[in-house]
Amino acid sequence: MANPYAKLPRWVDIGLLPAVNVIVGFLVAGLVVVFLGENPWEALKLLVGGALGSGRGLGSTLYFMTSFTFTGLAVAVAFHAGLFNIGGEGQAYIGGLGVALACLALDPYVPWWITFPFAILMGAAFGAAWAAVPAYLQAKRGSHIVITTIMFNFIAASLMVYLLVNWLKPPSSMDPSTRLFSDGGMVPTLRAIWTMFGARLSSPPVNITFFLALASAFGVWLLIWRTKLGYEIRAMGLNPTAAHYAGISTTKITIVTMLISGALAGMLALNTVMGNVGKLTVDFVGGAGFVGIAVALMGRSHPVGVLLAALLFGILYQGGSVLSFQMPAISRDMIIVIQALVILFAGALENLFRPALAAMFAKPPQAVKPAGA
Repeated sequence: MANPYAKLPRWVDIGLLPAVNVIVGFLVAGLVVVFLGENPWEALKLLVGGALGSGRGLGSTLYFMTSFTFTGLAVAVAFHAGLFNIGGEGQAYIGGLGVALACLALDPYVPWWITFPFAILMGAAFGAAWAAVPAYLQAKRGSHIVITTIMFNFIAASLMVYLLVNWLKPPSSMDPSTRLFSDGGMVPTLRAIWTMFGARLSSPPVNITFFLALASAFGVWLLIWRTKLGYEIRAMGLNPTAAHYAGISTTKITIVTMLISGALAGMLALNTVMGNVGKLTVDFVGGAGFVGIAVALMGRSHPVGVLLAALLFGILYQGGSVLSFQMPAISRDMIIVIQALVILFAGALENLFRPALAAMFAKPPQAVKPAGA
């Protein structure tokens, strides 16, 4: 019988196994489409074509991918320390407050390329600050990080409504949002790059924050696998007791890791608030904080895997909207069901096919040679 915990080759563990899970998820989703009386092959073509078949669709897919990359990296960093940060939604909300304050203060006076660095710092700082309290409670008081981050999601949502309604919205407006930012508070889209490839787009949603997300993924790789702090984070994640006896302060690592995680989640607001909406609204996060959990699980908490998983969910979100429009029988709720099936097989059932792959690819243990042989 195959050992389900056998050591798999790295390409199988982080490449083949997630691919098998995703394929099975889509096959089960195809059965749902058949049950609805539609052709699953046509549905798949509409989904992929809507996400990648045009410049507008690709731009929207990359826009969603950018948001999911930030939240996926936030969850992945925490995973490496053995922490389950599911407060990305709230941290992104508060990060949006920091970004909006930077834009509101600077956009009448300076161009966007001066506002942007300040918005990055403010978004990261506000997101980190919102993660600091659950981190402290976990490190100093033993409160479970899952419970506290869930609670802080709801607190952040309520706080944002209060601030927008009572303090930040213009006096003559009934919409709970800030004023529209001027050009100094809006980052440019990638329209110029699209034009180089012959596409003519009026307002593609993907913007230069996409490159910041790629740089953040590279920075996370450097942090986790090329720095002393990253080694301590991984050591605590593998065995907190051993890390403690090795001289690593688990209290410090818990707090520092959560600060980094919260900062990454807070940077999501740059993509939506500065890059697309142009103002701070109540629902600008749109569930991306929770999608980041699935992205990190599917990507095995590796930056490359996170990028690929974020791209997949970007395809599902953009292609799903096109699919629900072209096939009315497949409503938006059914698109969520299809996404949930992919998450189910890629996350909760990620080890379903591991024993079979272990029987095929796991290396047999080497026999120990006797001394002097």
